[in-house]
Amino acid sequence: MPDGAIGRRPAGSAGGPAPGAHLIAAMNWTTLISAEELAHAIDRCVLVDCRHRLDDPQAGRRAWEAGHIPSAHFLSIDDDLSGRHDPSLGRHPLPDRETLRGKLAALGLSDDTQLVVYDDQGGAMAGRLWMLARWLGHRHVALLDGGIAAWQRAGYPMSTEAPAPATPGHLSERPTLVTLLNTAQLMAALQDGHSQIVDARPAERFQGKDTSMDPVAGHIPGAINRPLSQNLRPDGRFKPAEVLRHEWETLLAGRKPEDIIQQCGSGITANHNLLSMELAGLPGSRLYPPSWSGWISDPSRPVAKGE
Repeated sequence: MPDGAIGRRPAGSAGGPAPGAHLIAAMNWTTLISAEELAHAIDRCVLVDCRHRLDDPQAGRRAWEAGHIPSAHFLSIDDDLSGRHDPSLGRHPLPDRETLRGKLAALGLSDDTQLVVYDDQGGAMAGRLWMLARWLGHRHVALLDGGIAAWQRAGYPMSTEAPAPATPGHLSERPTLVTLLNTAQLMAALQDGHSQIVDARPAERFQGKDTSMDPVAGHIPGAINRPLSQNLRPDGRFKPAEVLRHEWETLLAGRKPEDIIQQCGSGITANHNLLSMELAGLPGSRLYPPSWSGWISDPSRPVAKGE
């Protein structure tokens, strides 16, 4: 598709709606958006590239500079979507709420604007901004299903040009749409007899076999493991909602979604499971942002290994 075709309504037959018109009319994506849907609505969205490598923090920006979806801004996981360093809050503390609100408004995001986020890891990184937008109370945020690879497979163009400066938007202070727990709240929840931690890290890290990311290996006692990769099809898109619902209900084993506490290594990839449950029609699980790296900041806290 040529560059100028993005966002243009294809000509329809006389007397009928243009193909794709329903895609533009919706403008209310809250979990996922397909490459086709984005292509039709891109000129009415704020688009953010969230590519990132945990072992190479500058890799995402280099990738954006080499080629990105047209009009996409770049926000860094470390510099824009995380706060000041504090070991007790994990490797990626939450950013200052008002600073984040200002950054998103500066990109042109307003209360009624659709925000679309993407990466090149099936949503593992972009899920952070999906959650943060909801933390600010912004419901109209969706992750590009399949990421930049899905966009390219569909034949849509790439760009190396930075987007033009946006007219600042207005993001009102709204009630949060996600429940976050600090460590004291997590420890209290673990005593209620209902709460269940779900760890989104790969099995090797959960089991304590991979010690490459954190100085202490293992997991929070009582946690169960659902690696985020289990949410995805082989092509990097999310599994159908009904499949995810069946898998999550099996894992819940009779618990309510509100009983689930999502965590990972540093509060980034846990959002993938949060989004997965939302997509499955099981909203309400909670997030422990400090995650494993925050938990182990106090050597007196217990550590488990194995399955």
